[in-house]
Amino acid sequence: MIEATLLQVEGAEAVVNSVNYSWILTVTFLIFFMHAGFAMLEAGQVRAKNVANQLTKNMLTWSVGVVTFFLIGMGVSNLTGQVTGVGEMGSLSMFGAGGESTLGWIDWLYSAVFAMTMATIVSGAVAGRAKLRAYVGYTFLVAAIIYPVVAGLGWYGGWLGETLGFHDFAGGMIVHGVGGIAGLVAAYVLGSRIGRFNDDGSANVMPGHSMTFAVLGTLMLCFGWYGFNVGTAATALSLGDSAFLLGGDGGSWVAGRVAMATTLGMAMGAIGAGAVALLKTGKVDTLYVANGMLAGLVGVTGTADVLTPMGGIMLGLIAGAQLPIVFEFVEKRLNIDDVCAVFPVHGSAGILGIVLYPLWSTGGTPIGAGVVPGGILSIEASMFAPQIIGTLVITAWTVAATAVVWGAFRLAGQARVSREHEQEGLDLSEHGTDTYPEFGGRDAVATDGGYTEAVRSNSDHEIRTDGGQPNDGGIKMVMAFIRPDKLSDVKQGLAEVGAPSLTVTNVSGRGSQPAKKGQWRGEEYSVDLHQKVKLECVVADIPAEDVAEAIAEAGKTGDPGDGKVFILPVDEAYQIRTGEVGTDAV
Repeated sequence: MIEATLLQVEGAEAVVNSVNYSWILTVTFLIFFMHAGFAMLEAGQVRAKNVANQLTKNMLTWSVGVVTFFLIGMGVSNLTGQVTGVGEMGSLSMFGAGGESTLGWIDWLYSAVFAMTMATIVSGAVAGRAKLRAYVGYTFLVAAIIYPVVAGLGWYGGWLGETLGFHDFAGGMIVHGVGGIAGLVAAYVLGSRIGRFNDDGSANVMPGHSMTFAVLGTLMLCFGWYGFNVGTAATALSLGDSAFLLGGDGGSWVAGRVAMATTLGMAMGAIGAGAVALLKTGKVDTLYVANGMLAGLVGVTGTADVLTPMGGIMLGLIAGAQLPIVFEFVEKRLNIDDVCAVFPVHGSAGILGIVLYPLWSTGGTPIGAGVVPGGILSIEASMFAPQIIGTLVITAWTVAATAVVWGAFRLAGQARVSREHEQEGLDLSEHGTDTYPEFGGRDAVATDGGYTEAVRSNSDHEIRTDGGQPNDGGIKMVMAFIRPDKLSDVKQGLAEVGAPSLTVTNVSGRGSQPAKKGQWRGEEYSVDLHQKVKLECVVADIPAEDVAEAIAEAGKTGDPGDGKVFILPVDEAYQIRTGEVGTDAV
């Protein structure tokens, strides 16, 4: 009987362990999915010429960072916890750390996704001007030393968590606060993008290229955040005296409380940011609402396990409401070019959530300890000191470490791309690619003197001539300014009249098309220079009038802003390769 009972208990423990580690892996994969959200969010907030660079940085953050954390970072966290507190000395390298089982490696991976979340936040602050090698170098040091020291102090038995009593449940300060502060410091050391600020300190608005990307990235992050917070709340199962218990440590009420605070914080963050934007500008700014959702999540992440329902509402609201105010302060007072608003989203929101949570603390009980029924307000003064001290310590370390690293890169001339490369765009200068190579979205039309497939298959097609001397025997240039979305149609029309080689340039200008008002993070700007595509087509044996008519017909929508076509005389032409001159060169 005793042996049977022992076998039953051991079997139950095996079931509990299997379920719990399956749960840990599941939430780990959810947290990893947040990298897709970061990539989309940041790509949407940068200019089109820097999209591939931003996507590459996000992929390399994970790739370089996770290997570094495996080899060095986890050991530094263990060592920091042991040296500064009561942490147990774990493996200094994860090679062989799992022993005969793989559970040690699962624990490492769970820690690694938190580390990589912190690391990738910085990429949004330095977008558009940081050298890739500098960013990757910083990522290595973040994963090896900067973040592991903070995690060791707060989570691995270190002084902040065990001795001081600093409470950071899922990384409101240790992950997001560190990322936001590091991003602000890096952006300051690196300097602003060309044209971001004027000599008098006033700021110029530089809108990102895709609001769609930014919002989709936000919602992907919100989805992954449930793994980030609720996944930290508890193990899936624990073994009671006579039954399995849902929720593990602390019971199922912990996971439920965290899910509640996460959801309320997310929603109230969006409401708070949208409301402040409305008060400031008279409009509900879409990007502020998106960033506010994230700020609200950051605001409750550090203390979601001990918040009353009103705490989730209030911390989310405060974190969202401060976003437009802090971003404006960073931009207009500090003149720091924080491209993706990482400090107000992650930095200041994380700090406020960590420091203010005692106002709405449950006191560690399932039902709350508020002085008003329902746990609406509970001021526990003894909680403020460790939260404030812990925040100051983490801030000081992050500022110093980040300033030293980026300052060293800057002194070595390796922090920032050249002026020419920045103006050209980091996609081309750093990666040799163009995220949007075709303005019109279609690539089946050749404009190099050939035909489209439809024309090529028509055996009756001949290039039109008038039987005499086209262009009076001379050379002419047809120059046109058209809508970018009509480029494919125009290329099709040019191919059908047998137009030769074509030069296409992105330009902006104004004519009869009226100016419009735009808004980016609550700041209004005038759009009086509209995006156009400039076409230049030099012809000799094809009548310039035919080319002009083809462009005008294919590019017409009937609305103001369709553009214009000009026919200009060309005095002479030279073919560089062959040395031919005149019409033969064309």
